[in-house]
Amino acid sequence: MDMNCLCLKINLFYNLQYDYPMNTIELITIGDEILIGQIVDTNSAWMAQELNREGFQVVQITSIPDVREQLIEAFTNALKRADAILVTGGIGPTKDDITKQTLCEFFGTELVFNEEMYQNVLRQIAGRTGLMNELNRRQAYVPACCTPIVNEVGTAPVTWYERAGKILVSMPGVPKEMEQVMKNEILPRLKAHFHTPSLVHRTIIVKDYPESQLAVKLEEWENALPPFIKLAYLPQVGYIRLRLTGKNEDKKLLSETIEEEVGKLREILGAAIVATEDIAPEVLISRILKEAGLTLSVAESCTGGNIAHLLTLHPGSSLFFKGGVVAYSNEVKQHVLGVNPNDIENYGAVSREVVEQMAQGVRKVLKTDIAVATSGIAGPDGGTPEKPVGTVWIAASNSEKTISRKFQFGNFRERNIEKATFAAIFLAKELVEK
Repeated sequence: MDMNCLCLKINLFYNLQYDYPMNTIELITIGDEILIGQIVDTNSAWMAQELNREGFQVVQITSIPDVREQLIEAFTNALKRADAILVTGGIGPTKDDITKQTLCEFFGTELVFNEEMYQNVLRQIAGRTGLMNELNRRQAYVPACCTPIVNEVGTAPVTWYERAGKILVSMPGVPKEMEQVMKNEILPRLKAHFHTPSLVHRTIIVKDYPESQLAVKLEEWENALPPFIKLAYLPQVGYIRLRLTGKNEDKKLLSETIEEEVGKLREILGAAIVATEDIAPEVLISRILKEAGLTLSVAESCTGGNIAHLLTLHPGSSLFFKGGVVAYSNEVKQHVLGVNPNDIENYGAVSREVVEQMAQGVRKVLKTDIAVATSGIAGPDGGTPEKPVGTVWIAASNSEKTISRKFQFGNFRERNIEKATFAAIFLAKELVEK
């Protein structure tokens, strides 16, 4: 490394005030294509998950265009906030990729030819065009003051800069290239450079509570949490994910304390807890049914096939899911599922009587162990004073019994369909467990 690679901007590394916790990371993505919505920044989400798993805290994610002044401003401000800055994008061979040149200016150095990088470029293009041109050759030039790192799956070099404990890393924006170098090079180097405490995440999935009501229910418990454990509410459509995050030097103590707090949550919330792991509800019921050796069918009215859609999104669904009937009209409810027309006339299609017969009917028609059925008013019209928009009846049935629930969701059609879908999955789980 060229120790003469110094400029006034480097003084930032020496004069920073540590207003944030140690082991903090800022992610910077570079590219006009991100800002105009042409591509989605999946890099930052992937990196944040990996970094968090290793005990690092991401304090900010920034996306900027390929503009020299904005790059310099972003680097300068990031170094005030974080201990390490991970930059992706803008290091291709074309003129619009200016990150390497801007890093030279930022660090007061120049591009120099690197033989190791050049040999890597030769290896990469050998399986493509097989021809070296000037644009490819430019990829072998790196800032003189960096530690270059070979990109095993691409031609763009990875560069690492270090001063007084502060780190800046420039990586390619192509996801497969970034992920490879992060796993094999950057994360191990960051862990060697910074001391990271043990970090434990635990997710609890809760049904039947709006977020505000759940927060009130858990207020006393949350206020009594140990200072090294934090709680986050992550609302989804139809359920809430609670995430406990603990950070401590003693991993054994941390894991035991997290388990104790989950036990307290079970006492407080009881059957409202669907799972104590970060798992999608449709994956959870799939696993439960497969482990129990049970088959499932569905009869859907207001959900319009969404339950079947979610279940069959995941591989292995054929082991338990036999099929479904979208009984959107009363005729289908009667002639396919065997619903008594008098009950439709007397109670309406959205009723306990009808939805229970739908569940029983599809279970018999498709010869499954259990079945779930939905019937409701998704909206935005079709409601009445007695049955307003968002009214949904859901039933689950097996050979021994049928259970049903009435739900009152909101006024938005798509959200009502999603909420009814998950409510049906949770009712199926309840039936299996009983």
